[in-house]
Amino acid sequence: MTILVTGATGTVGRQVVSQLVERGERVRALTRNPARASFPSGVEVAAGDLTVAESLAPALEGVTALHLLTVAGDDLADLPNGAELVDLAAKAGVERISVLGSFYEGTVEAALRERGLPWTQLLCMEFMANAFEWTDGVRAGVVHHFGNLPGAVVHEADIAAVSVAALTEDGHAGQAYMITGPELNTPEDRVRMIGEAIGREVEFRQLTEAQVRERMAAAGAEQEMIEFTVMLGTNPPKEGAIVQPTVQQVTGRPGRTFAQWARENADAF
Repeated sequence: MTILVTGATGTVGRQVVSQLVERGERVRALTRNPARASFPSGVEVAAGDLTVAESLAPALEGVTALHLLTVAGDDLADLPNGAELVDLAAKAGVERISVLGSFYEGTVEAALRERGLPWTQLLCMEFMANAFEWTDGVRAGVVHHFGNLPGAVVHEADIAAVSVAALTEDGHAGQAYMITGPELNTPEDRVRMIGEAIGREVEFRQLTEAQVRERMAAAGAEQEMIEFTVMLGTNPPKEGAIVQPTVQQVTGRPGRTFAQWARENADAF
């Protein structure tokens, strides 16, 4: 059985590849730039671009399971060619598909529903890895951030673990898994935990709405992104603040905490 992982160099995709290798699975990693990619020993690297459906045909040969993203490109825009991608997967005889995308259904999900292929939807609100955006602030000793509401941020390795289960075990097809971390914490809590992990205090300063609008506009952000940021800071989706038992139920172990994530990534800060 060969498992194809799209987005294999990304935050979650790289974890999916590593965990599959640890299980002894045969893994093929899809990347737009094979020469620049680095994967564990034994991983087959395939060239392909999700925005160009026909480029996936060779990579899908002999594949029985597929980890599929619904966004691609440097701007992480929703894929417009979901129907073509799903058709290729069906022709290749893919038997299991895990799908990671945005919180809103796009062309990939719609095509999978229409074709009736066995697939598992992975839903996440906020990755712990988003804290890397604070790297410069942490190094300077003060993080400026807009919004301080609690959320159940999820470790990228836990998202990958649920995907790996869906790709290698029966019983997950047809499921839509909301995946969260095991606890609620605020951005201020997370900054404090990063400080504890690196052994020095880091100050948290909350920006006002006016300040975040001014900063983003000065940086050239589009108005749509500014409004989205303000929404996340003032009125985020309620699902993001509800701890779900998915990781425990699917993998048999509790989800990783943010404190654990901070210790694992302390060198980056």
